[in-house]
Amino acid sequence: MKTPYDVIIKPVITERSMDDAANKKYTFKVATDANKTQVKHAVEEIFGVDVQQVNIMNVKGKLKRVGKNIGRRPATKKAIVTLTDKSKEIEFFQGL
Repeated sequence: MKTPYDVIIKPVITERSMDDAANKKYTFKVATDANKTQVKHAVEEIFGVDVQQVNIMNVKGKLKRVGKNIGRRPATKKAIVTLTDKSKEIEFFQGL
């Protein structure tokens, strides 16, 4: 049984994700075997918010090269979580 902290790995902090946060859309890096229902329950339990929708995408690992050796970074999974209108917002930077 996975805990909510096993499902949600970390928030994705980019310029686009910060713009979406104004519309109550938050982006998280999640476990590769997590599904939408697990992500929804994890976000609701960790942050105490109401989730309206979850969109999930698989991100392929980038090819990397050192000299003649070619490797690949590990594949990841991202989830974009949309909150309901009545839900409170998630604060990532409370101390700043």
